[in-house]
Amino acid sequence: MTRLVFWSLMALCLAVEIWGLVIDNRDVHYIGAIAGCGVIGVSRLLYRAARYEEFAEAGEER
Repeated sequence: MTRLVFWSLMALCLAVEIWGLVIDNRDVHYIGAIAGCGVIGVSRLLYRAARYEEFAEAGEER
């Protein structure tokens, strides 16, 4: 996940949270917050997977 994609998704989640506050609907606000946590979680998993592949490739070359 590139930084542009990550920050675009986070901005979208933040906009959903703010929209939920503006229309006074807590469910929409919570959905935005949970989606933001999901974006962070997926980003970290993809980062770890990429690092694991780098270490695995380095081990195969030896």
